Amino acid sequence: MNEREWTKEDILSVLPHREPFLFVDRVIRLSPSKSIIAEREIQADEFFFRGHFPQQPIMPGVLVTDALAQTSGLLWGLSRVVQEKDTTPTPRLFYLAASTMKYKNPAYPEDVLRLESRTENEFGSLFTYAVEAYVGKKTIASGTLTLAMVEEKE
Repeated sequence: MNEREWTKEDILSVLPHREPFLFVDRVIRLSPSKSIIAEREIQADEFFFRGHFPQQPIMPGVLVTDALAQTSGLLWGLSRVVQEKDTTPTPRLFYLAASTMKYKNPAYPEDVLRLESRTENEFGSLFTYAVEAYVGKKTIASGTLTLAMVEEKE
């Protein structure tokens, strides 16, 4: 397990996502190529709350899934930083190729969403992860995501 403290700059150096579609605030724990735990503080003024049930706002399940996909991308990228001692990684582009998710509870403004991802399988440019999102002890979503690494367009 890697005990390094990961900064927002580390996250931005690995993920191509930027605000308002960056859904990971910090990495709590990394076991290179095996698992990662990250967090997202859900702010009351998030753009999606204006239209997603404004009278009783919840984080859309598709965005919880995107946060888990970003966390999985961080698992892949930060593992390379640790294992290859790459201090200036090039963000890799991954597309969400497949997902099987179950949504069990909603996430609300001011919640801290804990995001967990574990490597399950690798085949060529396809990477499968078991993922779970929690708030406290309450499961928000769980399932499996497959990410496809794509080549950058020139």
